[in-house]
Amino acid sequence: MKSKAFTVVLRPVTIILATLLTTSISTTATLAQLNNKLYSPIPLLKSNEVSDTLSDKDIPTGQGGFARDYMTKLNKGDNLVIDLSSDSFDTIVTLLAPDGSTVAENDDGPDGTSNSQLFTRITETGTYVIRVHSFGETGGGSFKLKVTRLQPVK
Repeated sequence: MKSKAFTVVLRPVTIILATLLTTSISTTATLAQLNNKLYSPIPLLKSNEVSDTLSDKDIPTGQGGFARDYMTKLNKGDNLVIDLSSDSFDTIVTLLAPDGSTVAENDDGPDGTSNSQLFTRITETGTYVIRVHSFGETGGGSFKLKVTRLQPVK
């Protein structure tokens, strides 16, 4: 008798726990989808130049600093120079492929400053992300970003 009584009490508890677990998983998935919609890189201007500010309201990098993302359409065969400069922080520029993988990254340019300069050739047409961020926890501030498509010499 005790086992039947225990089963009668346990069954509703099991149903309630399963319902709560299912609801929790569903809510978590929904929140993740909503968060993904909140991430929206800034379209790069047609001039391919930006003067902007990196702040603690941007994307946390997980390394103590912050990042700001710009998206741009690039074509297979494009040769690029990406210049990132700031008097406020030690810059790093990263180019991310359409699948999110890192194409190239540069911390310090060839001029001996903490500005960044990246040279790369695009191997796949798509929408790329140019990430502006600071080295470590060096903070933020104003910066200039310029993307130049190099043309072959004729």
